[in-house]
Amino acid sequence: MDPTNNRILVIGGTGHYGRFITQSLAKHGVRVRLLTRNPSNAKALFGDRVDIVSGDLENPASLESAMRGIDGIVYAVSAISIKQIRRFKEIEQDAVISSLQIARKMKIPRITYISVFEVDKSFAHRNRIATADEKAFVEDYISKSDFNWTILGAPPSMEIFFRMIRGTTMMVPGGGPKGLPTVSSVDVGEIAAQTVLRADLTGQRIQMVASQAYSFPDAARRISSVWGIPVGFRKIPIILPKIAYVLTTPLAPVSDRILYVRTLLRFIRLLNNFPESYIEKVPALHDRLRSIFSYAPSTIEVEAGRRVPRSGSRPAQPELHR
Repeated sequence: MDPTNNRILVIGGTGHYGRFITQSLAKHGVRVRLLTRNPSNAKALFGDRVDIVSGDLENPASLESAMRGIDGIVYAVSAISIKQIRRFKEIEQDAVISSLQIARKMKIPRITYISVFEVDKSFAHRNRIATADEKAFVEDYISKSDFNWTILGAPPSMEIFFRMIRGTTMMVPGGGPKGLPTVSSVDVGEIAAQTVLRADLTGQRIQMVASQAYSFPDAARRISSVWGIPVGFRKIPIILPKIAYVLTTPLAPVSDRILYVRTLLRFIRLLNNFPESYIEKVPALHDRLRSIFSYAPSTIEVEAGRRVPRSGSRPAQPELHR
């Protein structure tokens, strides 16, 4: 595709990965359209660089309006928030499938879907990862469709290392795995932008990952070297989040906030049971990524450089350059 001759719709374009996908598409000169429930937030992020359509993934009328004249769609949908956590299946499975049916009816040729790093139902069920079935269902639907489609599997964002820092100490329940596959949100943005603009990646599932898997202690050392201040590492006993999970069980049916916290606690369980087989194949997956896409991969040092904290403050969030 010639970027300037195509209009791409990003669904979830103001989310954690979606905003970087939107930014990268705009940087390539693409005419970008966003479907968003919060137009003022999208306007604050992107100004006049994108076409903002007020609407909702669960509203067929607004979807049809957003899809009119579109050449490709990037799905970067996430319902992992306090307000939406109880409706994860309705949003990330049912609404996505319904929107794909509308896209098919409107003859939109190109679909890029941001999914989880690996769809492994047995591992997910052992670790109580409720999102696995929904993602697998959508992937199966897309793979059997007649779209020109590509699925991008995303591991945890490098953001996770910085979120664990309190003051000058990285505090990690259970200590984490010996290596964690991660990816920079900036890299996801560029890879997804290139993906939806290409017609030669149809029928492929591509896993996005940095050049190596970092352990949390290693990440702390590397961040420290960039920031020029000591960043310590502390392993918090895993029994503490396990106790918290048990104690919050009675409140989960009535409190969205508690349900969200329990989802995060399950994610901690996942981190400490991350399969070594996933870690071992990171170099090969990264080599494949570099052979397909043209971009400058981020390391944890590069990501730390984007977040150098001001004196006495928490690490900065990576900015969207306008």
